[in-house]
Amino acid sequence: MDVRLTAEQRQLRDAAARLANDLGPGAVLDLDDADRIARLEKAVEATGWRALRSDGASGVEVALVVEEFGRGLVDVPLLGPVLADDLAPGASSATVAVAGAARDARGMRQAVEPEGGRVLATEVGPLTSGVDLTRRDAELRGNREQIATLTDEAAVRWRTLALVATSADLLGTARGAHALAVDYAKIREQYGRTIGSYQAVAHLLAEGLALIEGSISVLRHAAWAVDELPPDEALHAARIAKLYCARAARTVCETAVQVHGGIGNTWECLAHVRLRRALASAELFPVRLEEIDRGLS
Repeated sequence: MDVRLTAEQRQLRDAAARLANDLGPGAVLDLDDADRIARLEKAVEATGWRALRSDGASGVEVALVVEEFGRGLVDVPLLGPVLADDLAPGASSATVAVAGAARDARGMRQAVEPEGGRVLATEVGPLTSGVDLTRRDAELRGNREQIATLTDEAAVRWRTLALVATSADLLGTARGAHALAVDYAKIREQYGRTIGSYQAVAHLLAEGLALIEGSISVLRHAAWAVDELPPDEALHAARIAKLYCARAARTVCETAVQVHGGIGNTWECLAHVRLRRALASAELFPVRLEEIDRGLS
């Protein structure tokens, strides 16, 4: 496995980062800015990234885009449509359905899901509110209709991609939360010194960075495995990545709240938005420790 990104992959990552930086929410109030969301939706639609797999993108390339969108708290659908595209290429305005709900469903008309060798599609109903303030789920309505078939190997590959994509979102969310905490620690003063100069805070941030670096390593391997390893081995790598990234992201996001002190517990601080997103992604395609027979201690 060559962990180095190609020139094209670096360009893809940088383009996703620029879009997230330019149009992602910079404050909690931005989550209600309809004009910003409309411009963001138009920009994401123009990239064609929701059909990455149909366009031949690898698991690594999907993970790179999803990670940057998680870092920037991009609040229009990407993860759901990318997984729907891998499951049912060509499905228009489709997202993925999980546990009886359409996920990442803002503006989507159809939800698809695998079941027993079939790919089923359902109409997307009204949006619902949930923990994640950046991505909306929706009810399903109408009858489920079969639109494609799925081999056992394809089903495992899709599950692997789903775990990798949610792990990438967790990593990106953790990176954003850590950067938020570091920036605050550089400017917030206590007893005449910035709080980042105190070991108690500096050690928390250093531990968070170590968790992020570990997440990068385990995710990069799992993303590569999506297309390069046998299905069962790839799924095992993806499960390990999901467990590690979920635990790491929660710790990093909780640390960001802690570093912000009292203001970290207020609605106006973005730290809680990142923690909410991490919790939601951790529960999407969850993995139990019992499913891992090796690879974690």
